[in-house]
Amino acid sequence: MSRAFDSWQAFWAMGGYAFYVWLAVTVTLLSLGALVAHTWWHQRALLNDVRRQQARERRIRAAQSKKTGEV
Repeated sequence: MSRAFDSWQAFWAMGGYAFYVWLAVTVTLLSLGALVAHTWWHQRALLNDVRRQQARERRIRAAQSKKTGEV
């Protein structure tokens, strides 16, 4: 089995196609990073909505029990 590159310099040069290879790698990593960030942001927003809805339902139940307790 032979090595694909003789040195690190040859690896980084990618046989003369370094610009295209590293551009593709960069775009891919940025896209994946954006996807992870968007997923995290969306999850956080969804959990905040659930917490807000649960708090609203607790307030409604408390108001209803207070109303029935006064009668």
